[in-house]
Amino acid sequence: MKISQSLCNRLAAILGGKGTSDGKSCTIMVERKLNAKILGRNYETEHEITIQSLKNGTTLNTGEITLLQSEVQRFINAVRRRNLKITAVHNHWLFEKPRLMYLHIESVENPIQFARKLRAALDVLKK
Repeated sequence: MKISQSLCNRLAAILGGKGTSDGKSCTIMVERKLNAKILGRNYETEHEITIQSLKNGTTLNTGEITLLQSEVQRFINAVRRRNLKITAVHNHWLFEKPRLMYLHIESVENPIQFARKLRAALDVLKK
């Protein structure tokens, strides 16, 4: 299954982000305005979602979701209810404010279904 720019745009619209496709995969960036700082410097936060073509109408769907520390458990619960796999929870930085955590997810399924599931899970987060 080829990931066209048109399909990538549709997935990005569902997720509320901007997508780019190279034909083999679609990368979607979803901005979060958390007013984060690392060592006193402004830091832009976003979710990164990648959808890679496979076959039979399914894709490998992965994401690295940027969370406030206080959102981790609520988001884990939302992801589990939607049968997405959680593969990692970790931090990236030292001395950032607020404390940021990164949660990785994955699935192999229809990309539209994945985007809808992830959108519903993202809705539990602070806007």
